[in-house]
Amino acid sequence: MLRAGAAGAVRTLVGGPPRRALKLVARGTAHSPGGPSSSKHPLERQSSMEGLEVQQNPPELVPQAEAAWQWFNGMGAPKFWVAPMVDQSELAFRQLCRRHGATGAYTPMLHARLFLETPAYRAEHFTTDTQDRPLLAQFCANDPDTLLAAARLVEGYVDGVDLNLGCPQRIAKRGKYGAFLMDDLPLVERMVRTLVGGLSVPVTVKIRRFPCVKRTVEYALMLERAGASLLAIHGRTREQKRASEVRAEWEHIRAVKQALRIPVLGNGNIRTLADCHALMDATGVDGVMSAESLLADPALFSARRLQPGGEFGHLDGCHLLLEYCDLLDLHPTPWRMVKGHAFQLLGPWLTEFTDLRERLNKSHDGWDGEKLRELTLEVLERIEATGRTHPVPAISARQLARMEAEAARQRAIEEQAREEQGLAALQGGNGEGCGDGCAAVAAAEAQPKHGLQQPVEQPSAGEEQRQAALAGA
Repeated sequence: MLRAGAAGAVRTLVGGPPRRALKLVARGTAHSPGGPSSSKHPLERQSSMEGLEVQQNPPELVPQAEAAWQWFNGMGAPKFWVAPMVDQSELAFRQLCRRHGATGAYTPMLHARLFLETPAYRAEHFTTDTQDRPLLAQFCANDPDTLLAAARLVEGYVDGVDLNLGCPQRIAKRGKYGAFLMDDLPLVERMVRTLVGGLSVPVTVKIRRFPCVKRTVEYALMLERAGASLLAIHGRTREQKRASEVRAEWEHIRAVKQALRIPVLGNGNIRTLADCHALMDATGVDGVMSAESLLADPALFSARRLQPGGEFGHLDGCHLLLEYCDLLDLHPTPWRMVKGHAFQLLGPWLTEFTDLRERLNKSHDGWDGEKLRELTLEVLERIEATGRTHPVPAISARQLARMEAEAARQRAIEEQAREEQGLAALQGGNGEGCGDGCAAVAAAEAQPKHGLQQPVEQPSAGEEQRQAALAGA
């Protein structure tokens, strides 16, 4: 039976470390974020401010703080979180990550209005079971009442409801949600307060930083006053969409952690388990989350990654994908989601075995876990036959980049079209769903339904939203 409470007994520790007003003194005056090639630790680069006086919210303005720590510690004080990733943090993948060290997870980002009004969207995008805990359901929205109504549909199946305030992609700008709500903070506060007042589970938020530390901290303090019980912060701004182009600023994460009375998670510059510990040590956060790096190595959080010989090896992608195929037998998953994971885990070797890359690229909804298992075993056999631990690409890096960019562009176009089609159908329908003629709903309803069998709809959430998640939205 699905349940709403957190797993495990509530521990006696109900508060974080002692808090006090703090002063952050920067080492310099210029903002120097550094690029992917920077060798400096994120806290060793120059700060965006010469100095910053940070006052915590008075205790009486954060009445949820003690309960927030009870809730967090009652879940086992989870440190290693699977980030919300559109079309990629679905149940089967969450369970794979949990088998290998993840101690908490988010659902994919859910569009509140589509989730509320179109049953096929819910059936496809929200699935869970009793082993899938702790779990936070993340929504994007710009209307407090719609957000609350959607969240009420899942509150009995999750440990908390999260508001996405970090999606930096164009689709979020057009829809006025995610990081673009940073331009309307009164609306953000209303949405959080509405959730807090109307739900039986804690409310959490995931944000991106502002360019300056002071404004980032003020933003976080406002969300805490609004009633948030946990805050996750990404160390990049909404303009910094690609992790490969600019490093996240841990300075902002540290300042937010020191200012808040509720649990804080950090996100950004996570490539290995050692990076996770470095982020926690440098900022004091209570946990970390990963997106893109987990897609490449779902066992990133496993303790064996820190042991001699336990690093990600040349056959690990195949073995993890085979394990994922086993989970697909338990948790049927739309093929486009499965296909994305296959490319992530086999990708490097598919640059050499281009015939297998083409076969996977042309795969369709008729494929299943068994067909993917057969392809993965063939990749594994070919790798072993080479006697090498690295691929020898048959296509140039430039050509591969062009192919991947075009594929990403096409997926973004398709996802934008799906969202617009779903919303247009709602506006023109009878108020009970997408109505007749909604191809998006028809496609979603054709998918196998599993997990929560309540109202639900629309398909996918393609590359543009997916890239937001991969950037740590």
